[in-house]
Amino acid sequence: MGELINILLRFALYVDLLLVFGLALFALYSGDALLRFRPLLRGMALIGALLSVAGLVLMTRTMSGKTAFAALWPHLQMMLLETDVGLAWAVRMIALIVVLFRPGAWLASIVGAVALASLAWSGHGAMDEGALRFWHFLSDILHLLAAGAWLGAMLALVLMARGLVDEARIRSLAFAVRRFEWVGAAIVLTLSITGVVNYLFIVGPRLDEVLLGTYGVLLTIKVLLFAGMLVLAALNRFHLGPALQQALRDGQHVVAANALKRSVVVELAIALLIVALVAWLGTLSPDAG
Repeated sequence: MGELINILLRFALYVDLLLVFGLALFALYSGDALLRFRPLLRGMALIGALLSVAGLVLMTRTMSGKTAFAALWPHLQMMLLETDVGLAWAVRMIALIVVLFRPGAWLASIVGAVALASLAWSGHGAMDEGALRFWHFLSDILHLLAAGAWLGAMLALVLMARGLVDEARIRSLAFAVRRFEWVGAAIVLTLSITGVVNYLFIVGPRLDEVLLGTYGVLLTIKVLLFAGMLVLAALNRFHLGPALQQALRDGQHVVAANALKRSVVVELAIALLIVALVAWLGTLSPDAG
């Protein structure tokens, strides 16, 4: 039961921080989307802070074996003041407080990236030392930022497409889709490269033994889901996006907008499944059976 709670908490925190950064970044490069996202950014910053507190307490309880607060408090102090995880946690909390009170696009993007990057200190990279640790952390952070940019864009496009489908809203959606094209290409390239690099850091250049265990099965499912997202992203980029712009020129935009929205919703759902697998994988060893 404790392991399940840990996985669910990690999943919720990952999704929250991915979206804080991703939505702020989307508002930055899409132009006019910030006003509608500000209340959402504030709410997610608050939720992220609460989840971070819960995560720190759960981690400390697991490591110390203490349950009563009086017995747990010294261990919490030690975790905060004497470990890299505690320092990363403190930096994350400061970043989320900044988003809570000043959710401007530029500032929220920067501190949102800091908050998201702090998750790397609770991943497999923390087990390495020296130069290997630095490069593993760098790859982890780039992977997280790319994933956040993609997930945030998907949610933003869904939010922009909901409600009354009028021409002004669809023109704004089409503009956002067009601006996302090159960003999306950079995201896919970054995720692909860092995904391979992270696998080599964690597992090494081997497949056979790893794929037979729980870690390997979950990793395989993650890769297959990622491939499905690439197919949908290509569909949006080369068919549904251009179709929406053509429909705007022809004055028949409702059908094209709904088709794009359905595709993005499916893509977002797959992305959330991938994040759930990442939350689970982060609690496992590659040698897990």
